[in-house]
Amino acid sequence: MDSALFQENERTAAVTDERQIADLGPFTTERGYDFSSIQIAYETWGQLNEAKDNAILVCHALSGDAHAIGWWSRLIGPGKAIDTDKYFVICSNVLGGCQGSTGPSSLAEDGLPFGSRFPIISINDMVDAQARLVDHLGISRLHAVAGGSMGGMQALAWSVRHPERVQKCFVTASGAAHSAMQIGFNEVGRQAIMRDPKWRGGDYPLNDQPKDGLSVARMLGHITFLSEDAFGQKFARRLQGKDTFSYHFGVEFEVESYLNYQGDKFTSRFDANSLLVLTRALDYFELKDLRAATAEFLFASFTSDWLYPPHQSETLHQMAIAAGLKSEHVLIDLPYGHDAFLLDGDVQGARVRAFLG
Repeated sequence: MDSALFQENERTAAVTDERQIADLGPFTTERGYDFSSIQIAYETWGQLNEAKDNAILVCHALSGDAHAIGWWSRLIGPGKAIDTDKYFVICSNVLGGCQGSTGPSSLAEDGLPFGSRFPIISINDMVDAQARLVDHLGISRLHAVAGGSMGGMQALAWSVRHPERVQKCFVTASGAAHSAMQIGFNEVGRQAIMRDPKWRGGDYPLNDQPKDGLSVARMLGHITFLSEDAFGQKFARRLQGKDTFSYHFGVEFEVESYLNYQGDKFTSRFDANSLLVLTRALDYFELKDLRAATAEFLFASFTSDWLYPPHQSETLHQMAIAAGLKSEHVLIDLPYGHDAFLLDGDVQGARVRAFLG
């Protein structure tokens, strides 16, 4: 088996020293909630050219942040597919997030965290906040919008909500709407959080969040990120630090230790209410057609991705064709599972480089 199968995306704490904060003023959500002001955290790489036509907006997945050059290091950087020597690359933390953008852990006007008062938001709200940020940066039209998973849904929403501002749209490992199974995974994660006594209806102190529930939700997420082959190659049935079973409910297998570690690590960099808000936005998203879009599309999917299976990308490709748009769907045979969209800088990277032109 390819040695890369042992790799996975290293999900680490957000980088704050390069992060900028844009104060974007009053903002009304799709469902009519009025924020007196929102902040969006973002990072940029490269230089905006004189014509201001070389900007690429990168949209992050559920647990991502503005530091795209970190979590998508195989695609973004000098000389890479999304070339920061050529393009001005922007990535922001989404509205509802917890890495500098306005979200449930942000302070409301009364000086207390929004908590349970934070409204239900949509993928469209995230995109409209990003459009405000792009305005703030003085950019009228983007060379491309790109994203995977939840980021792919944002890119799709950009193409139909702001069609005049998007020339190209790259969507990887994503879909037009969640299936019952995808909604089910998210609901289990939400219930793990909400059944933790420390959730307190969403109004917990920021220094005492429902870590146990959030950790379990993340453990479930990690299971969906990888493929059966990847789990088998990485762990098999090996025991954790011993040769025989201990016959108890503590950690016996390496895979159990791994999931516990990943879950606990996640709680140091993510807010439980943000996970609730963002997964709800994901589940509500439904793109019925691309008739409002004008962009050129590239869709990528991976044979081993069972969280966002290839048929969902093929459906998007057919939507684009039905709308009379130029579109390509590339199916990539790699064994990494859903994480392949973060790990593959070769096959996916070559297609993206050609697509961006």
